[in-house]
Amino acid sequence: MSSENEKPSEEPEQLALIRETVRKAKVPRAKPRTWRGAALAKELPVARVVVNKGVLHLDQFFDYAVPEELDEAARPGVRVRVRFGAGAHQVKNGRREGGRLIDGFLVERRAESDYSGPLAALADVVSPEPVLGPELLGLARAVADRYAGSLADVLQLAVPPRSAAAEGRPSPEPLPPPPAPEPGSWTRYEQGPAFLDSLAHGGAPRAVWNALPGPYWAEEIARAVAATLASGRGALVVVPDGRAADRVDTALTEVLGEGRHVLLTAETGPEKRYARWLAARRGSVRAVVGTRAAMFAPVRDLGLVVVWDDGDGSHSELHAPQPHTREVLLLRAAHDRCAFLLGSTSCTVEAAQLVESGWARALTAGRERVRASAPLVRTVGDGELARDEAARAARLPSLAWQTVREGLKTGPVLVQVPRRGYVPRLACERCRTPARCRHCAGPLEAPGQRELRCGWCGRDDPDWHCAECGSVRLRAQVVGARRTAEELGRAFPAVPVRTSGRDHVLDSVPGRPALVVSTPGAEPVAEGGYAAALLLDGWAMLGRPDLRAGEEALRRWIDAASLVRGQVEGGTVVVVAEPTLRPVQALVRWDPVGHARRELAERAELGFPPVSRMAAVSGPPEAVESFLAAAALPPDAEVLGPVPLPVVRPGGARRPGDPPPGEQWERALVRVPPGSGAALAAALKQARAARTARGGGDPVRVRVDPLDIG
Repeated sequence: MSSENEKPSEEPEQLALIRETVRKAKVPRAKPRTWRGAALAKELPVARVVVNKGVLHLDQFFDYAVPEELDEAARPGVRVRVRFGAGAHQVKNGRREGGRLIDGFLVERRAESDYSGPLAALADVVSPEPVLGPELLGLARAVADRYAGSLADVLQLAVPPRSAAAEGRPSPEPLPPPPAPEPGSWTRYEQGPAFLDSLAHGGAPRAVWNALPGPYWAEEIARAVAATLASGRGALVVVPDGRAADRVDTALTEVLGEGRHVLLTAETGPEKRYARWLAARRGSVRAVVGTRAAMFAPVRDLGLVVVWDDGDGSHSELHAPQPHTREVLLLRAAHDRCAFLLGSTSCTVEAAQLVESGWARALTAGRERVRASAPLVRTVGDGELARDEAARAARLPSLAWQTVREGLKTGPVLVQVPRRGYVPRLACERCRTPARCRHCAGPLEAPGQRELRCGWCGRDDPDWHCAECGSVRLRAQVVGARRTAEELGRAFPAVPVRTSGRDHVLDSVPGRPALVVSTPGAEPVAEGGYAAALLLDGWAMLGRPDLRAGEEALRRWIDAASLVRGQVEGGTVVVVAEPTLRPVQALVRWDPVGHARRELAERAELGFPPVSRMAAVSGPPEAVESFLAAAALPPDAEVLGPVPLPVVRPGGARRPGDPPPGEQWERALVRVPPGSGAALAAALKQARAARTARGGGDPVRVRVDPLDIG
């Protein structure tokens, strides 16, 4: 008999031998998941559990019986597995059985249950490591209530996934508190040394910090953290992206040395990140710096929370209930009675409101110091562009061309463009009416400088002319980074050109002469600072149909201009935008705080956030109408809309919160005056819970404090 014929007869014999060996082995058998007939814990036999179910009508604690064998491991804060969904008819010997296994957290042990019926038993304790303390639980509950979400959804954001390998390794022993640091560059601010001194002596100052341009902000944050650690307390720093986190991490290492802080970012990997999270939870380190998810980091004896650049959209969580870093850290500062520092080179309207309300104090430098640190800002308006023949070559007006030429003599020059890519959109050169397809009204494109083609239906349109003025000449409505780099390369053929954008973001560039073309937010740091910067197509950033368009444009400009050398070192910035506009004037004067105050005053008159609280309700028209009709909104609530949302074409790019491709959705805004925000969130949450419990048909999305409100 051949070997091919022998092989099938051997495999069953081997499997049978393995089964028999396992059956006779003297090892404990797996515990039954229902613990049928098992004795209960003698003390505190009831476990209160929050289950990992984000649906709103189940946003409550559930009681389970604690088997005696799990008594020691079932401590508050540990991860557990429970049976969920068993009906009242599934009761055997006084125990509820059946249901689906689901993860959860044990939050409390009790002697008795508020539930009068039979309880199911805990299925298992996943890990004896307590990861959910009372402080984190209270914070998660407050965040869920503020954003009309569920506790389970917030805990998904707050507690990272488990890594058994990380839990099995002990965390290092904590180091003693460091000495109080010297003020260093904090002396540039009028109240800077006093702020550090208060932190070092156990105080809880609250400040909105308008940082001076330049590279010192990371070191200044590190000194504030060091002063807090010197008082025996912990500190938490949250920044918008990994590049900023790396800078603060480097500064903390220089100021504190090794072993006193950890870095929490997605780039570190799940196991390493969880190990660092555990080090903070166990008290091995007292300082944490990280990106958005670090806002929930379990720092022991929290004495200071810091959020840097709160206007950056990366601070807004994409997953339900979509909390914002600034608001979460404000809750932590209030609950833990710790110090609060909101810092940025710019200033948001929310930051200005904290100062205007008296909750925080302004931490700024004198005007003379600001003028010395900031670069010289010059403007080029549309009128000058129309008269300037040089603007037709390489998109550079004469002033910008001269600034680039002078800047390249001493260092690199930064060029900021609003979009990446080649030529995203086209418009009439004379009146700037967007070029649209005559068949479907889609945007016309010229990929690779070829014939005009519709970006929606794909039809060619070689005979296009403007429907408004009749012109046949086109211009790039927003020229992308690649096209700008090509044009600048032709204008300055002997100078290297580098690009930084979404697909390839540079962290830093050498101090040698070069042209660096970047999209907003992707600007690399130049060694020694940029000699000059060009901020192109400013009208495109200011023309967005959004309440925050001016604030966001000013923030992007100041972030880029802060990388340029100060005026005393010859640093110059040219912004191509209408000089009379308020954000442009604020940039020229380098007065983001004044701009934010004026914006706040106008929003107060109009009743817009942050003076009021607002929520967005979106979905199919019938679903939005029925949801608002069923919601018990506060008496002072005002419903704006609904209005139709843009239809997302299949295969096109989608932003978070966009409707499904091809579907027509509507959005309504619900606004309430100050003091009614909690009532609005509670009403929306109750309406969503009721709709979910009924199996409510078409989806309805609710977002409290939406970033974009049009």
